[in-house]
Amino acid sequence: MLSKRVNRIEKSATLRISDLASKLKRAGKDIISFSVGEPDFATPLHIIDAAKKALDEGRTHYTPSAGIPELRDAIANKFKENGISASPDEIIVTPGAKQAIFEATLSILEDGDEAILFDPAWVSYESCVKLAGAKPIWVKTDEERGFIPDDFLESVTKRTKLIIVNTPGNPTGAVFDENTLKMIADIAKDHNLFVLSDEVYEKIIYEGAHLSIASFIGMHDRTITVNGFSKAYAMTGWRLGYATAPPEILDAMLKIQQHSTSCATSFAQYGAVAALTGTQECVAEMVSEFRARRDLLVDGLKSMGLECPRPKGAFYVFVNVGRYGGGIDVAERLLNKAYVAVTPGDAFGPSGANYVRISYATSQARISEGLERIKNVLVG
Repeated sequence: MLSKRVNRIEKSATLRISDLASKLKRAGKDIISFSVGEPDFATPLHIIDAAKKALDEGRTHYTPSAGIPELRDAIANKFKENGISASPDEIIVTPGAKQAIFEATLSILEDGDEAILFDPAWVSYESCVKLAGAKPIWVKTDEERGFIPDDFLESVTKRTKLIIVNTPGNPTGAVFDENTLKMIADIAKDHNLFVLSDEVYEKIIYEGAHLSIASFIGMHDRTITVNGFSKAYAMTGWRLGYATAPPEILDAMLKIQQHSTSCATSFAQYGAVAALTGTQECVAEMVSEFRARRDLLVDGLKSMGLECPRPKGAFYVFVNVGRYGGGIDVAERLLNKAYVAVTPGDAFGPSGANYVRISYATSQARISEGLERIKNVLVG
């Protein structure tokens, strides 16, 4: 009875593990969750206050589908930091960055098209591509350096229409350097392809500098740049993302939004204005804490003999657990025996079967305890 479209995709592996962990927690078990990509910090107070003020002022009705003018102005100014020239009219505010990705893929792709994904990557990209009727083509990358091998070009065919880039990346925390992004840009220009650049972890970066591929020569008119507030400002529940794109694609995204979600939540958008225009010290403080957590986790895993590069961005570690039985087996053992929730690596592409993703978006105390539990189960 279900459509072929919905049968093409799987349930979210990250949320599946989270649901299982929640059941154990309700049964009274002390679960340490390393599975969900959600900062554990409170949303900064000045952002909350701005949303409260909007509520008090009665800003609780529909907004323009593309977003309130004040927020689109603030986003346009923010894009200037990335070297992207976008007027407020060239911006759409969406109910989460994931919605922007969904709208963009449905606007660009159709049956028979192909889209290139860099393996490992967030599997929701694959789901969006499949929902659009297109075929995902996975290209293996170096998980530490974000380096893309020579067979990338061999993966481009006459049916290729889109390349999806995520840097800093989920699940590895890799940051693509300028040479890698230039190679992607050159191939996109040479083969008349679009690039969807998911930059939601842009602010959470420890080494190197974030570069937006849309700022490269010749890429402005073929790049959809997606960002959001969930990760940098601890605003996951606010469901606010945004994007800029070539006019015809932006118009198509807006049509999809008008006929589905209508607009992003009104008073949340006023909080987002405060996020972009207010102090950024809160972001720096969160990144500093994430860095300390990263080092604690990576050093602890390496002391057990587990292979794991030190991430340059985001808040994940992608760990090779192949010698202990592979990602799914290890994830189940850790959850059932140690009450530690991690995400199996097969949720992030073909090469992830022997990996698990560990999110360090939790306190240093819980990371230390989680490491001890992992060691007891895997090492003994």
